[in-house]
Amino acid sequence: MTPSPTSPVLIVWWDEPETEDAQNPRNWSPTVKWANILTLSVISFLVPLVSSMIAPAVQLIMDDYHTASTTFATFSVSIFVLGFASGPLLLAPLSELYGRVVIYNVTNVLFLVFTMLCAVSQNESMFLTFRFLSGFAGVATITIGSGTIADLMPREERGKAVSIWSTGTILGPMVGPIMGGYVTELAGWRWMFWVISIVIGVVTIVAFCILRETYPAVLLERKAARLRRKTGNAGYRSKLASDATPRELFQRSIIRPSKMLVCCPVVTILCTYVAILYGTLYLLFATYSFVFKQVYGFSTSAAGLVFIAGGAGTLLGLLYAAQFSDRSVRKHTAAGRPVTPEDRLPLLMTLPGALTFPIGLFLYGWSVEQHVHWIVPQIGTAITGFGSILIFIGIQTYLIDAFEEYAASAVGANAVLRGTAGALLPLSGLSLYDTLGWGWGNSLLAFIVLAFAPVPLVFGLYGAKIRSVKGFEVKV
Repeated sequence: MTPSPTSPVLIVWWDEPETEDAQNPRNWSPTVKWANILTLSVISFLVPLVSSMIAPAVQLIMDDYHTASTTFATFSVSIFVLGFASGPLLLAPLSELYGRVVIYNVTNVLFLVFTMLCAVSQNESMFLTFRFLSGFAGVATITIGSGTIADLMPREERGKAVSIWSTGTILGPMVGPIMGGYVTELAGWRWMFWVISIVIGVVTIVAFCILRETYPAVLLERKAARLRRKTGNAGYRSKLASDATPRELFQRSIIRPSKMLVCCPVVTILCTYVAILYGTLYLLFATYSFVFKQVYGFSTSAAGLVFIAGGAGTLLGLLYAAQFSDRSVRKHTAAGRPVTPEDRLPLLMTLPGALTFPIGLFLYGWSVEQHVHWIVPQIGTAITGFGSILIFIGIQTYLIDAFEEYAASAVGANAVLRGTAGALLPLSGLSLYDTLGWGWGNSLLAFIVLAFAPVPLVFGLYGAKIRSVKGFEVKV
């Protein structure tokens, strides 16, 4: 129904008092909110787990396909992450047009199907194709999860939610090789895919039952539609409705993540830093098995266990971030001071994160180069894991708070760049170490990361001024 020129427009918003309207996701019970967030966190853990679980089994897969290509060795891991880079360009804007839940449910099913198809692939081309498609579909929760958290949580409570949700994206790649190493050694690499497919299937069913729509624009449009049907008055219109046609909205939404990445320097700089960290991590993930097999003589299953240290460091970083991410926000709220996105980048978060990541790389690289006991490079990977999660959580929450209405697109832009880096950087990993050695190879990575270390510190201190500079604003 289209309002007639003479009929008044009746704006549809949350019922007053707004803080008590049960239809508003911000007013849902903590149980319902956390059930949604934890479900997304589990999926966001499984997806990167699938990306890295084949690392200890790469040589066996190569033997099965009768190939000796070193490119296939690293690309079999990183092509999944290339799907990460492609998916957000479509999935983030679709979620802002049609809602979060429909995208979650469809992509979860596709992720399951493509993972199963990896298990039955008969040649390299089939295997790499389905690995890419798995990453493309699986990235939905990693791309859109930030939007769901922004829908559900007020600013002063987002830090803990983002910490838990973000950890899966870092912890998953570290746990994956542990599981993959043991299952592959016991039953073969194809069974590794069947086992994880069963887990994904169970979680997909749970997600169908638990996840609810949270996007205000979609919920209010549904409310307006119900009122138009109930009253016969075509004048009801959502407060968040756009005057653009559906086609114009789609075109505008589909280019939004790319536009934010290219035209908004704040997003560009922060996402570039995250991409460098993420690409470095995936380079390490893709080469750990080779390092510990060649230098320390680890078996396939033992090589999978070397990821535990990084996971432990990440969990420690999670606890640290959960403690400090919301502290300054709550302090400002209690004092009646305005809360800004820059409160998400306090020195207690940014300084330890920016410094420990390169320190871990130096320790890992030179201890392997000098054949020091394997526990020392493991400590290095733990320190790197600790630093990475602090930076990831800080920047993710900053992007969500700074671009709240388009949080999914902002984090989608982040996922595009980091996914590209995570896919391409590992391709040079073995060549880098062959040329420079373990010590100088990792030192080069550490120096690059160290050059970007001031970025979160600068934005934490001067981000508000930077965002207000003419030409730095977001035009979406």
